Amino acid sequence: MSRTEALAAAAAHLDGGEFLRDLARRVAIRTESQDAQSGPALHAYLADEIGPSLAALGFRFDLHENPQPAYGPFLIASRHESDALPTVLVYGHGDVIRGQDKSWRRGQGPWVLAADGERLYGRGTADNKGQHSINIAALAQVLKVRGGRLGFNVKFLVETGEETGSPGLAAICTRERAALAADALIASDGPRLRRDRPTLFLGTRGTANFDLSLTLRAGGHHSGNWGGLLRNPGTVLANAIASMVDARGRILVPALLPPPIPANVRAALAGVEFGGDPGDPEVDRDWGEPELTPTERVLAWNTLEVLAYRTGNPDHPVNAIPPSAKATMHIRFVVGTDVSRLREVVREHLAARGFGDIEVSEPMVMAGTRLDPDNPWVRFVVQSMQRTTGTPPAVLPNLGGSLPNDVFAEILGLPTVWVPHSYPACSQHAPDEHLLAPVVREGLQIMTGVFWDLGEQAAELPRRAAGP
Repeated sequence: MSRTEALAAAAAHLDGGEFLRDLARRVAIRTESQDAQSGPALHAYLADEIGPSLAALGFRFDLHENPQPAYGPFLIASRHESDALPTVLVYGHGDVIRGQDKSWRRGQGPWVLAADGERLYGRGTADNKGQHSINIAALAQVLKVRGGRLGFNVKFLVETGEETGSPGLAAICTRERAALAADALIASDGPRLRRDRPTLFLGTRGTANFDLSLTLRAGGHHSGNWGGLLRNPGTVLANAIASMVDARGRILVPALLPPPIPANVRAALAGVEFGGDPGDPEVDRDWGEPELTPTERVLAWNTLEVLAYRTGNPDHPVNAIPPSAKATMHIRFVVGTDVSRLREVVREHLAARGFGDIEVSEPMVMAGTRLDPDNPWVRFVVQSMQRTTGTPPAVLPNLGGSLPNDVFAEILGLPTVWVPHSYPACSQHAPDEHLLAPVVREGLQIMTGVFWDLGEQAAELPRRAAGP
């Protein structure tokens, strides 16, 4: 009974085909949460696939209907060994975005797991079925080698609405706080820094989307007759946006900037480089805040983006001054940024610059989170990953993107550590989504090592919860 045996079992689980058989079943279930008709598939994924898979490992599980009835259910499962042991919560989501069936060019379409060289194609392979399948399989290897014991308690929460904004997740975690009580969250989603760089991240940037719109009159007017006499809303709105973010992407609204980057966050990001994998876009080195490194710009700073802009008829332009213009704006922000008055801040900024007639919509906000890189749970996972791979992992204080991590960090009060098993060019949310077999193999061994070490070091890890 040894750690080495457990890591070997994890590799054999992939090499022998068992992991692929499990993942193939899961990929075949069309859990498109953006499709209003997907309810039966979402329920089946939890009731007929994930629930029984966890039950075979000694979990007890229950399905919970979504507090928002139009959306899919949740699964909460628990495997309890002793009140004296720490409890880890593991999260995953069983829903995927639409298959986009006709646009796939590789593999065998979105609903068939298909290997092509080192690539494993299928919708959900990277986001998130493959990732939570790795974690379930890693628990199984530890149980097998340890003779049916983990040495810690574990709970699973699987939702089916992450791709539609996790409706009901906050409510279910508030209602089931006791059932979900744990000492830490260890979960997997998102990409590694690079395919060859094991990574953990400790939170996420927040997001806020809002619209800027300007309507000046009821209809368009001929530009030959009225040009130079009528304000053009497209021109006005473009200049309003330029007052908020400059031509190299720097935010010009002081209230939308974050506080200074903490020293330990800056230290954690030292030497971390984005990009370089095949398929990655080339990083624009002169874009964004000039005082920061590219890595700091995406992980430790705020960005303000124009997601969409429309005026007139872009598909069939006519020689007329359009009556209106609209832009959808998007800010990604780190912990410490006050977005509670985002709408008011933007309105005040625009009004002070002569753009007071531009309407600003109420923003849709997802909070940002960031665990202190010096947290003991972070040190534990870093040391375990390095023990398995022989190299230190990249430690990102937060992901550049967003996940509903605020629910776990704030409602459940947990330190949150994420170990992703995908990579940036995986085509998630696009046709030809895939996992890389070498990353799966390493991910299986990393998580088996983490769960093995958790059982070995249970007495040394900080506790937040008491009892099951």
